[in-house]
Amino acid sequence: MTERDSTLGRVRRYARVGASVGGLAARLGAERVLGVKMDRAQHAVDLRNALGGLKGPLMKVAQIMSTIPDALPKEYVQELAQLQANAPAMGQAFVKRRMQAELGPQWQTKFKSFDLTAAAAASLGQVHRATALDGRDLAVKLQYPDMASAVEADLRQLSLIFGIYRRYDAAIDTTHIHDEIAARLREELDYELESRHMRLYSAMLADETGVHVPAVVPELTTKRLLAMGWLEGRRLMEFKDAPQETRNSIAFNLFRAWYVPFYRCGVIHGDPHLGNYTVRDDLGINLLDFGCVRIFPSKFVGGVIDLYRAISTGDRALAVHAYETWGFTGLSNEVIDTLNLWAEFVYAPLLEDRPRRIQEMEASGVYGREVAEKVHHQLKSLGGVTPPREFVFMDRAAIGLGGVFLHLKAEINWHRMFHDLIAGFDVKALEQRQKAALKTAGLDAPA
Repeated sequence: MTERDSTLGRVRRYARVGASVGGLAARLGAERVLGVKMDRAQHAVDLRNALGGLKGPLMKVAQIMSTIPDALPKEYVQELAQLQANAPAMGQAFVKRRMQAELGPQWQTKFKSFDLTAAAAASLGQVHRATALDGRDLAVKLQYPDMASAVEADLRQLSLIFGIYRRYDAAIDTTHIHDEIAARLREELDYELESRHMRLYSAMLADETGVHVPAVVPELTTKRLLAMGWLEGRRLMEFKDAPQETRNSIAFNLFRAWYVPFYRCGVIHGDPHLGNYTVRDDLGINLLDFGCVRIFPSKFVGGVIDLYRAISTGDRALAVHAYETWGFTGLSNEVIDTLNLWAEFVYAPLLEDRPRRIQEMEASGVYGREVAEKVHHQLKSLGGVTPPREFVFMDRAAIGLGGVFLHLKAEINWHRMFHDLIAGFDVKALEQRQKAALKTAGLDAPA
């Protein structure tokens, strides 16, 4: 049984989405084109409510957009950030049909036990607890039906919304943001690809005792079904009032989970959503959900380190080189100064050789919000900028993870942790490590 993007599937999705989102987009357009006064805060609430009732990519996109600086106005970010991964689950009859489609009519004989009630439900699929024939505890992720059509339909809706926003506010050209989100969402449909991502992370984090990756069960995995070992852990926010030392230990392991793969192999876990990790009894981290993984060319990682060195030494020429390495073009002196404001904010915790919070002064409580608004305003006055595709999820990961550290109120010497990772950094050496890790996981190198 195959599932693919189909015209009929898209039409059905347009009908569902259009009723919820079309009118809201039209209201935003009317404000811009016709001068109709709109309560933007209420419009944002309405948009969150509309998307919250939809399963599928638009809900996922809303969560993504809430963590990409400058992609949407702050009123929308505040509302969309409230969308939770635990959407209402599909019923047992649905689960039986889906499991039969993936593993055949005798699918239940492949498990010692299988709980038909979902343990968790998200935007593209839901997770069930099961027991393997050999007694292993499993997490089985089951994709909702017709998601390929839903992705294409929702991406078209997103393109329309972005188009309206670009006419409303030209500070950030969202063309590459849309392209990057589209590429990652299409990848998330392929659970066999996600299983290779999991093997990749297992290889890259093999020496990290504080980070754990589920083991894939290949014989129970298909393009729309992913079986893996169940990892016990508690939600991270259960620790927000824990002793300082406990919170610092969790933050340390999170930092290693994200940035060891990046600085050693040029790979980033692009979805720092609170639901994508749990905390073990020993304060180790269970890293979950590998659908959104970005593999970077080695020179991109070199650009990240070059920009750090440029900011720390005031080397303007090196900063320009870093931006151009990432793919920024047509940079005027004024635009460079504005981009450096953002870079100085992102790198600030790494510049001070002392224990400190990730952000020590922020009125809004949203990581990076005040700085992002200042940068946005200046870029708008300068005619705008187009962020390169590769920059989108790197920036999102940094800000999303920074938000987690902010919640934890962790106080760590970020400077020393960072320097431990980049000591002796060499682009060619990273390239070789990346090549070996990708080969182990059966993945291709980035173009």
